[in-house]
Amino acid sequence: MDLVLFSGLWWASLGSIVLANIVLSGDNAVVIAMAARRLPESQRNKAIFWGSAAAIVMRIILTLVAVQLMQVPYLKIVGAFLLVYIGVQLLADGGDEGEGEHTEVKDGMMAAVRTILIADLVMSLDNVIAVAAAAKGNTPLLIIGLAVSIPLIIFGSTLLMKVMDRFPIIITMGAALLGFLAGEMFVTDPADKDFFDKLTDAHVWAGLMGAATVVAIGTYVARRARAKAA
Repeated sequence: MDLVLFSGLWWASLGSIVLANIVLSGDNAVVIAMAARRLPESQRNKAIFWGSAAAIVMRIILTLVAVQLMQVPYLKIVGAFLLVYIGVQLLADGGDEGEGEHTEVKDGMMAAVRTILIADLVMSLDNVIAVAAAAKGNTPLLIIGLAVSIPLIIFGSTLLMKVMDRFPIIITMGAALLGFLAGEMFVTDPADKDFFDKLTDAHVWAGLMGAATVVAIGTYVARRARAKAA
C-alpha cells in the first residue's frame, strides 16, 4: 500500500505501529529489566540500550518474513523450551541476589545483551504479525515506527528495573510471565495446534503449567546455588 509521506494516513499508520509495538513489548521489557538488573550501575543503561536497539533491528527482519516463519512446524515448540530456559536462568541468577552484588562488567553486559536478543527473538514470533499489519506493507514506515519505539521501550525497562530493585518479588512474577508465554507458544505451534484446539482452555492451562514450571525450577536452582555458596 502506497502512503503519501507525512499525510494523515501516514501519521495514523506510524502511530499504529508504535502503539502496537509498545503494547506487545511489555513482556520484552520485563526480560530486558531482569537481564540488566544484575549489572553494575555504569553498565545497566548500555546493556538496555544496545539490547533494545539490536532487538528492534532483529524484529524488523522478523516482521518482513513473519507469515512464513509462523507456518514452520516445531519452531514455536523450540521457542517455548528456550523461553522456559531463559525464565529459569533469570530467576536463578537474579531472584536471590542481594543489594550491591553484580556481575563482572564485560562478560555480564554481553551476557545480558545476548539474553535480551534471544528472548526477544522467541517472544516476537507472534508480535511481529500485528506490527506488520499496522505497517500495511510499507517497509520504510515499518522501520521508522519500530525505531521510534526504542526510547519508549528503554524507558519502560529502566523504570521496571528500579521497581525490581525495590520489590524483588516482581522478578519471580516476570519469570512466571515468561513461563506462561512459553506454555501458550507450545500449544499454538502448527505441529500440535489442531490437537490442543480440541481441549477446553488449553492455552490457559498450558500457560499456567509453564509459569509453575519456570518458578519451581528457577527457585530450586537458586536455593541450590545459595546452599552451595554457603
